[in-house]
Amino acid sequence: MAVKQFLAARNIEFSVRRYGVDALNFMALGLFSSLIVGLILKTIGTWADLPWLVAVGTQAQGVMGAAIGVGVAYALKAPPLVLLASVATGTAGAALGGPVGCFIAAAVGAECGKLVSKTTPVDIIVTPAVTLMAGVAVAQFIGPAIAAMMTEIGALIMWAVELQPLLMGMVVAVLMGIILTLPISSAAIAIALSLSGLAAGAATVGCCAQMVGFAVMSFKENRWAGLLSQGLGTSMLQMPNIVKNPKIWIPPIVASAVLGPVATLGFKMSNIPSGAGMGTSGLVGQVGTINAMGNAPSVWLAIGLLHFVLPALITLAVAMLLRKKGWIKEGDLKLDV
Repeated sequence: MAVKQFLAARNIEFSVRRYGVDALNFMALGLFSSLIVGLILKTIGTWADLPWLVAVGTQAQGVMGAAIGVGVAYALKAPPLVLLASVATGTAGAALGGPVGCFIAAAVGAECGKLVSKTTPVDIIVTPAVTLMAGVAVAQFIGPAIAAMMTEIGALIMWAVELQPLLMGMVVAVLMGIILTLPISSAAIAIALSLSGLAAGAATVGCCAQMVGFAVMSFKENRWAGLLSQGLGTSMLQMPNIVKNPKIWIPPIVASAVLGPVATLGFKMSNIPSGAGMGTSGLVGQVGTINAMGNAPSVWLAIGLLHFVLPALITLAVAMLLRKKGWIKEGDLKLDV
């Protein structure tokens, strides 16, 4: 009981909510604010022949670890000295263990820093020192093993998709689409696993099916604000409605299942890790696809069909059937936007 009270006094909480939702979501925000936005700027700079924009994007991608470190520490309610020291623990974690190693190093460093924060007269030295020692030690001792494990898992998934593009294309598309809509970061997972090639292409299509699917399926209730917030933002907005009526999730999932194999077998769609789990959010998935497959007209056509047109049509068709059966009723998809 005394330990529990002590941890509560230090604002340390080991819960699914704080780690599985809050910290992971802020990890994703760190990824987006550095690596993913850097990719967008770098791509635009390359297309527009603007070297300075390419440089900005490259520098942004290079500070991914620092951005994740601060994001994770912020989500864990770290005080200022711990938050700022997490720039270093995140950087070390990313360098030695990739995004997952960064997450763990930043989390351990932040929690250890919180344990000693404001407990000594020399807090300005002790708190960042403990944060740095704990976080960097974790990065050095377990970071390489974590990076190797995540790489192997990603390689296994990509091998499975190459071996069984029909079945595994469907599985990857459905799972990544579901993860995108859940309060978990599909982008962080795709980057942590270093998903690329056909597996990344299937993942992208699955995510697009969720975002575009919910956007068009709920247009009657949410109009243009809902279309844009879900189609270019996130389908996670529908989670409260999914909890109330899980059947509204069926049409986008069906679209993911249908289009995953189409992407792997029919169009040989591929992507890069930073675009694989983003879907149509900020059009990052499309930028990543062009980076992976080139800028040819056939690539643009495939993107238009598999990322936008077919997800919308399949979702609307399935939703129409479910509305007729009474499984989806008017107002089931209404958002407060």
